[in-house]
Formats: sequence, structure tokens, C-alpha cells
Amino acid sequence: AITVEGLQDHMMNGNSGGSNYKGLFLPSLMDHMAQWRNRSDELTHSLKVCMFLGEYFQEQYRGRFYGKAQNLMRKVNEKYTAALSQYDVLLMPTLPMKAQKIPPADCSISLYVQRAFEMIGNTAPFNGGLPAMNVPCGLSEGLPIGMMLVGRQYGELKIYQAAHAFEQIGDWRVM
Repeated sequence: AITVEGLQDHMMNGNSGGSNYKGLFLPSLMDHMAQWRNRSDELTHSLKVCMFLGEYFQEQYRGRFYGKAQNLMRKVNEKYTAALSQYDVLLMPTLPMKAQKIPPADCSISLYVQRAFEMIGNTAPFNGGLPAMNVPCGLSEGLPIGMMLVGRQYGELKIYQAAHAFEQIGDWRVM
């Protein structure tokens, strides 16, 4: 609910500016993002599915599931914050599974969308405030393995330092 309704509201209705956001707004970016309405045939299948689902959820449920999901995310963030009170950073797998090959251009829409959404299970919880970054840390069957570093709120410096320290160990492609 957060992903599809939030995307619909923030990116599509708000032209990537959204509302009630306290950070920096870039009017030129918002002007550029508004052009999607004249070029919707160029949007990816996964983005179109998000748009349709987001619009459906907003029309049918008026934000009910979005609100419930945001309430759950507050609890999730509290748990991560508690863990981060004991550690400088958390190290987690970026993906909840082995990396998958990009589907061929002529694959079904369902496979295309499935591949897009199956990858966000571990990263989506950090769209709500805690800084996180992916660092490549190896290969499996020629595809990259990523480790995700998560820091305290406003703790970007620590995850950058941890990523830099890891990069100094050696070439991740041969680890």
C-alpha cells in the first residue's frame, strides 16, 4: 500500500514533489516530471501497474491501507532504531533472494512486474527515513550480491565510512 499509493500521490499526482514534505523542492524537476502525462506510453510496465493499483486503492479504500501500512512502518522503524542504538550500522542482504537475470524485452508483463517487485522486500522499509545504501560485495553465477548498510536517522556518514572501509579490503568482483 505504501509503495503503490505513495508512488501515485508523490510521483504521479505531485510530479515527484508530493505534499507535506519538509525537504528541498525543485520546481524545475517537478515541471520535468509533469511531462509524463504526455508520454505515458514510455512508462515501464511496473510503473503503470503501480499507478493503476495506487489509483484503485485510493478510489476504493480512501487511504485506509496506506494509513495502516504507515502505522506498521512506525513500529518497524522503532525496532530498527532500537537495534541501531547498540550498533553503528546494520548489515543486511540488499535482496531477499539471489539476483535474477533481467527478463528479455519480449517477456510477459506479469514476469516483468514480478521481477520488479520481488526485489524490493528488503529495501522498501528504508524509504521511510533511515539511511541505507547498497554495496556490491561479490558475485554468484555472474550476478552481483549486494550488502545493504543501514544507519541511524541522519547517520549517512557512518554508512559511507563503513562502505569505504569495505571497499578498501579489495575488489568485490573477486571476493
